[in-house]
Amino acid sequence: MAVQVYEDIGHHITRIDTGMIHDELAACYLLEGGDEYAVIETGTHNTVPRILALLEERAIRRDQVSYVIPTHVHLDHAGGVGGLMEALPRATLLVHPRGARHMIDPSKLKAGATAVYGEKAFGEIYGDIIPVSEDRVRTMADGDEILVGSRRLVFFDTPGHARHHFCVYDPASRGIFTGDTFGLSYPVLTTAKGPFILPTTTPVQFDPSALKASIRKLLALAPERVYLTHYGRLDNPQPLGEQLLIMVDDFVALAEGVAACSDDDTLDGNLRRAMADYLLAAARSHGCTLAEEQLRTALGMDIQLNSQGLAVWLRSRHRAG
Repeated sequence: MAVQVYEDIGHHITRIDTGMIHDELAACYLLEGGDEYAVIETGTHNTVPRILALLEERAIRRDQVSYVIPTHVHLDHAGGVGGLMEALPRATLLVHPRGARHMIDPSKLKAGATAVYGEKAFGEIYGDIIPVSEDRVRTMADGDEILVGSRRLVFFDTPGHARHHFCVYDPASRGIFTGDTFGLSYPVLTTAKGPFILPTTTPVQFDPSALKASIRKLLALAPERVYLTHYGRLDNPQPLGEQLLIMVDDFVALAEGVAACSDDDTLDGNLRRAMADYLLAAARSHGCTLAEEQLRTALGMDIQLNSQGLAVWLRSRHRAG
């Protein structure tokens, strides 16, 4: 059954499926503040028509969108920024201070992604990355606030997944737009025990101590819900956050254990196999009854990216030592 592209999730927030790779992988959000709006996360350049179609469907003028807000500049979150800013004449881009230069000149982002995926796959997945004029960019430091109409949003610096990451607290809904800081939770893996959540240790800036501090920082706000990019609204996030803290430690122990019995040539493959074993067992323990092939498909991208990120972390720590 096809997933709804748009879903109203309460508190004048609409979840938009970005359409990246497959349904229910990545989301962005339209937030209403009276007569003004903000788009939080943008998906890829290929997502821009979906966002604009929602505005048209709701009879929202493009000049009513005041802000475009990617939590960080990884392309599944910010790849659509430039195209969206071109279409929204009054919008200001709000971005982490460490990420602003990559939105103004995205050539390094594009070159890096093209090197990984190749030009054909890059075009299919991401479309393009368009620069944003510097005079339309505003950086948001820890504790900074804005108003969307009369609706207040508060920005919190949350490194650990990436050093250019902030999260956005919405007091009106007692909710936080968490990007990747509060992990991933795909609906297909939800069971009678609730959402299945896991950290994301994507290359190249995973920092376990910083990530745990950022998760605790979010939990200290006592949120009633979180809005994940991957994927959707989750209520009662306190126990989920506690689980994430445990799993970050588990990932570190897994990586250190694999490193102790691997050389540089075997490290990546051994990490990938260990991560697969860990996540598949965790999902089964959570009550997931998907067939083995379906479960491996659901977690396959994260097995690969998490193990790659842990390998980068191990090697950078070794070099620093």
